[in-house]
Amino acid sequence: MTEFSSGIFKVIASTSAGRALVYTVGHVVIAMTVVSVLTGASLWEAGLVALVEPTINGFWYYILDKIWSVKFKK
Repeated sequence: MTEFSSGIFKVIASTSAGRALVYTVGHVVIAMTVVSVLTGASLWEAGLVALVEPTINGFWYYILDKIWSVKFKK
């Protein structure tokens, strides 16, 4: 590992955003693989599912959080 790549790894590993990015990339790769293996879909199709499904869940969480904040406001 070069000094440059070693430095980048240290920066990524030392921040919450960096770890979240690594986790997200891993999550997408794992989801692509699972969808492809279980359904026989191409990696392109599986990748689309791996990106679309979490995006929809993110919007759902945002809406749920807004409703929750109004309903249970202190």
